[in-house]
Amino acid sequence: MGRPRNFDYDEALVRAMSVFWTKGYDGASVRDLTGAMGIAGPSLYAAFGDKRELYLKTIDHYRDADACAPLVALEAEDDIEKAVRDFLCEVIRSATEHESGAKGCFLASCVVTTVGQVDGVAERVEAAIDDTEKRLAARFDREIGKGTLPPDFPSRERAALLFDLRQGYMFRGRAGWDKERMQKDIAARVRMVLSH
Repeated sequence: MGRPRNFDYDEALVRAMSVFWTKGYDGASVRDLTGAMGIAGPSLYAAFGDKRELYLKTIDHYRDADACAPLVALEAEDDIEKAVRDFLCEVIRSATEHESGAKGCFLASCVVTTVGQVDGVAERVEAAIDDTEKRLAARFDREIGKGTLPPDFPSRERAALLFDLRQGYMFRGRAGWDKERMQKDIAARVRMVLSH
């Protein structure tokens, strides 16, 4: 039986993600990763596998934790206008105030650059897009069921639009835009998403 871990697994993953986010997959050395994670090489391999496996685990962690916060905000609010607004506000917050200190979106800034180069990435990116759009569309469908959106409201198309707005905000965050600057147009974006 192996020795128990003397480090926080999730915290180590967040730190590794920050290194990949900043340096890219190729630019992140195992020494960079272990240094940031505060663990020795053998501990990295024992807990996370090789560099590729660690990278895939950081993608999964980001998708399950960070990328979900805007969706949770959207799904938790009953009023659809407020829900879309909350979604966009949470996107802007995560684009400008991520706990790692990185700006933008890990998937859009770093991960997509390794599609076709690192096995397992393309499937994860495709699943992230598809899962997000399905949840967004389901939220619009809920409103159709309540009668607050018309029966012919294009849920899947508006879900794609909302996803693309998210990515645009993430890009702006990566470019150094601050929260206040990005929040100026939220009301217009909400109207655009819900127009019929």
